[in-house]
Amino acid sequence: MSFEAWVAVHTPRVNAALDQLCPADGSPLREAMRYSLLAGGKRLRPLLCIAAAEAVGSEIAAVLPAACALEMIHTFSLIHDDLPAMDDDDLRRGLPTCHVQYGEALAILAGDALQALAFEIAPTHAVLLARACYQMCAGQAEDLAAEGQDIGLEHLQHIHSRKTGALLCASVVSGALTAPPEARAALTHYGEKIGVAFQIVDDILDVTGDDATLGKPAGSDLKHDKATYPKLVGLDESKRLARRAEQEALAALEPFGTLAEPLREIARYIVERNT
Repeated sequence: MSFEAWVAVHTPRVNAALDQLCPADGSPLREAMRYSLLAGGKRLRPLLCIAAAEAVGSEIAAVLPAACALEMIHTFSLIHDDLPAMDDDDLRRGLPTCHVQYGEALAILAGDALQALAFEIAPTHAVLLARACYQMCAGQAEDLAAEGQDIGLEHLQHIHSRKTGALLCASVVSGALTAPPEARAALTHYGEKIGVAFQIVDDILDVTGDDATLGKPAGSDLKHDKATYPKLVGLDESKRLARRAEQEALAALEPFGTLAEPLREIARYIVERNT
């Protein structure tokens, strides 16, 4: 099966499960939750969970609730990131952001509720999800504190390993909780490296992309004077670092053979994407 066909199989499966696990109930809160949750997107984190499960021979049905919980947590983070007190963005996935559509108060509550629902639907993964949530929030706080500051590359890498990398790494590990320790260790290393690559490419696209392609405002990092890889090391070196992280991620998958091919394709996609 080609990677495109693999994605075409599993993305609708994730979308259907999200729709089922967060059903409409007629309330404004649930409407706001579903507005952001079902607005599309790459579904990268659920797909990483499913691909990791395949790599270690786990049943996909068993990890699907965790895959959906990861997407709910990711969506909650996007809703809150877009708020006026954070990045103050009015476009996400080509649509008005949640606070633009429903007001700031309801958007905050929608994000809170999605985070809570994630733990309800995936209780067996609660500790893993909780740790990733905390790291993500801590990284976001450090990212905000670093705006307008001169920081070094090591500090930037630390911020991004928490803000972006923690949930991506948890997405991989969540699909392999029952695997042997050595397999989980290899997948953790893979997850850490794709987290690095993802954030570097995000920083690059904020410089080189446009609103229509990205589905969100380009140049947001510059507007907020954020610490980014292009700002610290330039575009060319940023691209080299992303490729190096990709190669290290791919090397971590060698023990899994062909079962890890979707994970390999996801690593390549992360570096080559334009959105």
